[in-house]
Amino acid sequence: MTVFVCGSCPEGTGFVEMMRRGLPEEEVKQIDCMSGCTRPQTVAFRVTGKVAYLFGDITSDDLGDLQRFAALYAASSDGTFADARVLGGLRMKAIARIPG
Repeated sequence: MTVFVCGSCPEGTGFVEMMRRGLPEEEVKQIDCMSGCTRPQTVAFRVTGKVAYLFGDITSDDLGDLQRFAALYAASSDGTFADARVLGGLRMKAIARIPG
């Protein structure tokens, strides 16, 4: 799984480092801009062949939800969930689901 974190958002590099510490099993990459400027901080999760997710308005308070999401996403066969409530607080921060 690759987790992409926007480095152009206000929290930038510091947020990338927090994500690396919080998701040590995942590959966390800083991206120059993810065009989520109206909802910074943006984070995306992608696995080849699975639906990808883009979230915005992410803060350090969301780290627990991001960790739970990463575990559920990794365990999912195609990246979809029958019930969006498993996303926790991220459900309201989802910007896009991108087909695999």
